Amino acid sequence: MSNLKIPLEISGKGLLREDNLKQSIDSSVNMILTTHQYSTPADPHYGFVFMNMRFEIFNENEGVVYHQGGADSRGLANMYEKKISGSSKNLNTFAAELKDTIATYEKRLSNVAVTMTYIREERLIYVTVKGVIASIRKDYTYSTTIKVWK
Repeated sequence: MSNLKIPLEISGKGLLREDNLKQSIDSSVNMILTTHQYSTPADPHYGFVFMNMRFEIFNENEGVVYHQGGADSRGLANMYEKKISGSSKNLNTFAAELKDTIATYEKRLSNVAVTMTYIREERLIYVTVKGVIASIRKDYTYSTTIKVWK
């Protein structure tokens, strides 16, 4: 069974398919990771809330996104308390937020775990998603980086 190619592409025969299961899951996880939450009208909760804070001030000493005060019309006020570096085992991290989102939207994975590690000198956040591909019971790992804004 092949999966739809993400991002969606249309050919003369309809939507293109991806035969490589890992590549298909990688594309899905990448799309979740890079989509701003509340930007998809069909499902506002789809995406990674961290991307909504792209233009906020990054507090390197505290390891959090700095809250500048004022009204928060996007409902993100409690996100300013979350740590950028951490594991999805810790509830007060962006890694836990990403894990919950992946578990909700990528049903082909089970036992999802996420780590996010900020390296100040590189100004990069290393993201690792681990889990099990449920249909074939094979370990899964996806790694990427997020460049920290200034």
